[in-house]
Amino acid sequence: MNVSARNAAVASDASPYRELLRRDFLRAGAGGGLSLLGLINARSAGATIAPASTSAIRACIFVFYYGGPSHLDTYDPKPDAPSEVRGEFGAIATSVPGLRICEHLPRMARVMHKCALVRSVHHDARLHDSASIHALTGRPLEGPDRELLERQPQTYPSFGSAVSYLRRDASRPVPHAALPFVFRNVHEVPCQGGGFLGAAFDPLQISVDAEARSYSIGALSRDAALGDERFQRRRSILETMNLGTSLDPAAVARVEDVYQRAWQLFASREVQAALDLTRESPETRERYGFGPPPATIGEGGGGGNGAELGVARQMRGQNLLVARRLVEAGVPFVNVYDFRQQGQNWDAHFKGFNQHKTFLLPLADQSLAALIEDLDERGLLDSTLVVAMGEFGRTPRINKEGGRDHWPDCFTALLAGGGVQGGAIYGASDRFGAYPAESPVTPGDLAATIYARFGLDPRAEIHDALGRPHRLATGEPILALF
Repeated sequence: MNVSARNAAVASDASPYRELLRRDFLRAGAGGGLSLLGLINARSAGATIAPASTSAIRACIFVFYYGGPSHLDTYDPKPDAPSEVRGEFGAIATSVPGLRICEHLPRMARVMHKCALVRSVHHDARLHDSASIHALTGRPLEGPDRELLERQPQTYPSFGSAVSYLRRDASRPVPHAALPFVFRNVHEVPCQGGGFLGAAFDPLQISVDAEARSYSIGALSRDAALGDERFQRRRSILETMNLGTSLDPAAVARVEDVYQRAWQLFASREVQAALDLTRESPETRERYGFGPPPATIGEGGGGGNGAELGVARQMRGQNLLVARRLVEAGVPFVNVYDFRQQGQNWDAHFKGFNQHKTFLLPLADQSLAALIEDLDERGLLDSTLVVAMGEFGRTPRINKEGGRDHWPDCFTALLAGGGVQGGAIYGASDRFGAYPAESPVTPGDLAATIYARFGLDPRAEIHDALGRPHRLATGEPILALF
């Protein structure tokens, strides 16, 4: 089969070629990176590799690149593939011998010895909503693959919500936070909260005012002028008023539980202070980066309100700084959503290379590398797992508009900290980045890995509102990475 015919087969998702591509990869030894054998070779070559840890983590920061980053143009480049697969970008060396990533990720290249790549993630959802549900809950959308044109309740809990539920006896003002907005396509994508566990396990939603360069938790923000004495006096008045209620005791208990959580949050000066970036030095804020002002945002990626999106993307780097501050304040799970809606995001169907090198990759590179280095310098990296991924990858073959389309058949997830074997690559894609050639991984496996790192049994049961049992994760943890 000639190259053009094989590429056409890849682009059309022709299943008869899967095994052929797998054998071709194994013969050629191209495109798979180091794998775990490569990790051993890197150690013997004298690479400085981050040590592994077996103790349970204290926190997880999950950075979600909504829209679907191209794995071929980030962490799984194919420099030896034909140009219609390889694309415009070159591959550069990293701090791990033999491991190469996209040339537009120079800062991440310097910290790859603290990271691990899973290059064989795959699932079947080809549209944003259903793929996001699979990626952020570890479970596929029930029913056909589709975008949700009508509001739909969430079924399975997000990772942070499930962790909060299983560790609900721990006294924490904020067990799970999400920022800087609820992401949506047409409607809010139902994969960000507690699902059948209930709204009590939804995350604390943190919003951003990009023009003011500030963050808040809305009505739960405590007025700086409200001292402890006035605060306690107001609480006593409310509790006195509640004594005479004639409501159902169970309903009262539920309301009081909500009140108790709210009081804890009001009283938590650490969490409130975590959102105040003026407490950080200008040098630290610049280290994480600010995006370009809206007036400089060029073309490249769909519709949407360009001014609104331009203002929001100024704060992309600062979102990760807030996540680090929340972990320092004791929040165990933080979701950071890189984009809110369709528009200029990772969904680069046309002019994708311009969009990646101009807008998407520079700030993602700067902020993620800053987060990893900052956590390490503060002694938090070994106890904090960082996960960075999108809902799927992009097609191996570049389309006629100079972009890549949706491709859930194989993509890459990056892990850092949390005891990960720095410099490791788990799994491999074939030489076109089309399908897993080694050790395929599902979102269920990634879910099991996150839960296991918190010391939770992925086989544990959680129960829905009807008392029906559900396994915490359908996959198996990737123990070889830790």
